[in-house]
Amino acid sequence: MHATANQPTGPAPAPVLVRAGSAESLEDGATSLITLLADAEETGGALTANKATLRKGSPGAPAHFHTRATEMFLVLDGAMRILVDDEVLHLGKGDFLTVPPTVPHAFAPEPGGEAEMLVVFTPGLHRFDYYRLLERVHRGEATVQDIRDSSQQYDNHYFESPVWTKALTER
Repeated sequence: MHATANQPTGPAPAPVLVRAGSAESLEDGATSLITLLADAEETGGALTANKATLRKGSPGAPAHFHTRATEMFLVLDGAMRILVDDEVLHLGKGDFLTVPPTVPHAFAPEPGGEAEMLVVFTPGLHRFDYYRLLERVHRGEATVQDIRDSSQQYDNHYFESPVWTKALTER
């Protein structure tokens, strides 16, 4: 039997079920919580997913880009501002955005607000240890230099964005 476009050629990854009560949650800052849902290891490399909870005053994620993955955002609650290239978009509950590889982006909740987002990367990258590194930095157990040193490993490439800096200072 020959494989066709509709038939997988190897063993398919098993379905991934993460119960809300058993998901690992990490604090990557005083005002941010990341709930780990599925990493590349569990999905056969198809995707990596987390839920980001951004409380009032959260700085969100600084300007960065990825070279190997598309990042997708679905706003589950609240309102977000998201830098895409040199434009700041405003997303509300139910809004969905994809950011292809190499496109600069950043995100934070709207000023004075809170938000919750589903964040998905495809193809999946082994990112859960990156989120754990962010928590260790928050706790003083690792340094910002450790984050810089991991940019290739976790495909997070940070840069200065005057547009995003200005957006964060505006109310």
